[in-house]
Amino acid sequence: MFQGAPNTADPQEQSARIEAFSRCRSDSLTLCSNLSAEDHMVQGAPFASPPKWHLAHTTWFFSTFLLKPLGLEPSIPNSWNTLFNSYYNGIGRPHARAHRGILSRPALSNICTWREQVDQQILRGLNADHFNSGQLQLLDLGIQHEMQHQELLLTDLLYSFSLNPSHPAYSAAPVTASPNVNPAVWLTFDGGLVDVGAGAEGFSFDNEQPRHRHFLEPFAIADRLVTNGEYKQFIAADGYSDPQWWLSDGWDTVNREQWQRPLHWLDENQIFGLQGVQPLDLNAPVCHLSGYEAEAYARWAGCRLPTEFEWEHAASAQTLQTSPAALAAAKCHPGWFGSVWQWTQSAYGPYPGFRPDEGAVGEYNGKFMSSQWVLRGSSFATPEPQQRLHYRNFFYPADRWQFTGLRLAKTANNL
Repeated sequence: MFQGAPNTADPQEQSARIEAFSRCRSDSLTLCSNLSAEDHMVQGAPFASPPKWHLAHTTWFFSTFLLKPLGLEPSIPNSWNTLFNSYYNGIGRPHARAHRGILSRPALSNICTWREQVDQQILRGLNADHFNSGQLQLLDLGIQHEMQHQELLLTDLLYSFSLNPSHPAYSAAPVTASPNVNPAVWLTFDGGLVDVGAGAEGFSFDNEQPRHRHFLEPFAIADRLVTNGEYKQFIAADGYSDPQWWLSDGWDTVNREQWQRPLHWLDENQIFGLQGVQPLDLNAPVCHLSGYEAEAYARWAGCRLPTEFEWEHAASAQTLQTSPAALAAAKCHPGWFGSVWQWTQSAYGPYPGFRPDEGAVGEYNGKFMSSQWVLRGSSFATPEPQQRLHYRNFFYPADRWQFTGLRLAKTANNL
């Protein structure tokens, strides 16, 4: 018996939620459909979780935060609550992230059975309209959470595959060459007080709120992303060996890690991606850059990285309005969404008046607001519902295994 006051959601809204949940859970399995059991176990680095762990963790999230308080979670060994907890210390001590790749047990088949049990229980509750509004909010959070892990699954797997000397391809889909690019055009903005952050419309994570005013100085931002061909010029100019372009921490990282080019560039003519080894597409947006590399390139080019608020204001203007329908039509403005994540110079911190969600789910975003940089936009691997104007992605500036690139900006008086 489901607890809580009956939900009185609009039937169309409930139908859409059922479809979104079913599609999301199915999409995760589709991403893994061509993987072997061995592929599901691979973990190339402590930051790259195995596909099997992603499948299990997203199931644990729904079971722990939605079903367990109602006494409806499927019966599992207690150890699974430790193995598949990521970082929610308020509900137990998680298994060490660096050791997720050693979890040969439970078997993949057991994980898939568990997923089916959790899915059936949630769909039963949705179809009977038994979840109250708070529980539905947790369900929506779980869907968005799993979408994040779908992109992470691909980036993690790509990194792990990159360590295999045989360079295995994840996908056999043909690679389409990018069209020729025109010289970047500078979009200028007068600045002033602007509204930023998510409002009440649609889903948003707690770190996207509250909507508030922010003052911008006049600025300019490029109408497109930096390409592989342009970044190759930085390499040819010995950008990786010239300290004048680098932040101190970036320079130390470059030398310690012996970086000479972006991650997954095999040389200056070939790149390793989800389709295996491919010729370097000079017109494609440069990808797999750390924040330090993006910042160094921008400085070398006589520019800078935009702030996250400049990016949001410019992207909002280019997509004309902030409604979901307008953002879905952002294909008219390629590069803002669905290409590569774009580094900004903004430190990841709370908005004025930020309040984390209550309970253990409050650990989702807020406790990571230290020493990381904000990225905006989305990548080609980002599920479409998360290609949102206000979405705040965040990574440490040395991270570069994600699909990350850059867009240049300038202060207006430097044009």
